Amino acid sequence: MSEIENPKDHPTGNAEKDPDDWTTGDEPMTGAQASYLKTLSEEAGEPFDDGLSKAEASKRIDALQEKTGRGK
Repeated sequence: MSEIENPKDHPTGNAEKDPDDWTTGDEPMTGAQASYLKTLSEEAGEPFDDGLSKAEASKRIDALQEKTGRGK
């Protein structure tokens, strides 16, 4: 009998998934994403787009974190 890995043994493994591969990536961004993205946009002097999908918001957050030095 082969051993099945317990996903709880690697709780952050799914956090590494590319937003383009998310099954819910086309859904509207979450409230938490919108709030953080708005803050980052203001700090970076960039426009805030409230019409992004979850995946697009995630990518935008990553880019603005790089620009502002936040989240690293």
